[in-house]
Amino acid sequence: MQRTRFIAAALILTCAAGVSHAQIGLGSMANSTANIVKNFDIADKNHDGLLTKEEAEKGPVPFIRAHFDEIDKTHRGVVSKQDVQDYIRSLHKAAPAAASSSH
Repeated sequence: MQRTRFIAAALILTCAAGVSHAQIGLGSMANSTANIVKNFDIADKNHDGLLTKEEAEKGPVPFIRAHFDEIDKTHRGVVSKQDVQDYIRSLHKAAPAAASSSH
């Protein structure tokens, strides 16, 4: 059930990305959201629903690997799909503010 909600949210974020993300360089991130969801499960070798930094470094999740410390806000050493979703959502919320402040 949580995976379904995460996939639905990822698709919504991808669809909502539109022109504003492309204008500020986040278009590729929005286009990769579906891959992040799919590859999270591939990287999660022990299938516990969490990625350790080691799993992220060895797995096909370059976005999570590059932003692991920012995604792991509580410094647990692991990230969940919810953590990734929250991080992507925070980028999505920050993007319109950044775009409007540059005018």
